[in-house]
Amino acid sequence: MNDVLEVEDLRRSFRQGGNEIEVLRGVDLTVGQGEIVALLGPSGSGKSTLLQAVGLLEGGFTGAIAIAGQRVETLDAAARTAVRRDRLGFVYQFHHLLPDFNAAENVVLPQLIKGVPRGEAESRAAALLTDLGLGARLDHRPAQLSGGEQQRVAVARALANEPVLVLADEPTGNLDEATAAKVLAEFVRLVRARGSAALIATHNIALAGQMDRVVSLHEGRLAG
Repeated sequence: MNDVLEVEDLRRSFRQGGNEIEVLRGVDLTVGQGEIVALLGPSGSGKSTLLQAVGLLEGGFTGAIAIAGQRVETLDAAARTAVRRDRLGFVYQFHHLLPDFNAAENVVLPQLIKGVPRGEAESRAAALLTDLGLGARLDHRPAQLSGGEQQRVAVARALANEPVLVLADEPTGNLDEATAAKVLAEFVRLVRARGSAALIATHNIALAGQMDRVVSLHEGRLAG
């Protein structure tokens, strides 16, 4: 199994007053092609910081990161944007959908930015949303959707550009327990069906148990 993500000796510190706080203290991690890994840890353990570094959303770290075999930590801003657009998908705790666009349009837009023809983008958006049980809600705006439906749209958007790696930060944290379990199960199923890999941060041990592997972040170090 080829490694889609390779992280070596990743470190990140923050200045707070006169003190330096080490959030990541030499993290080593690999995620294989098609593998779904749960990143477990309590709030404040550094899960979001790790995902932001891997997703090229934040600088200030040291160490090596490779995505699909390409070293990315030294890329310039334009090249980082291209990697995020073409190789990565993101799902956050809050859906961050564009309120003035309907469900289908929210999934079409990232594809148009990548250069996918509109007809193809619309077909792919409809197929993804239908697969997530939203075939009858394509023309509904986010305010007309339930919390679970909004997060399903966010999942479809993350997968729209066929990423090699999906990064999810507490993707069901704003949902009730029953809805969270359903959305996560659909997310995992869809990621598996498309052969993507995923790194999913959560503090929910029961949900983490649905993944292929669980790693735990504690005091800036990874175990598992």
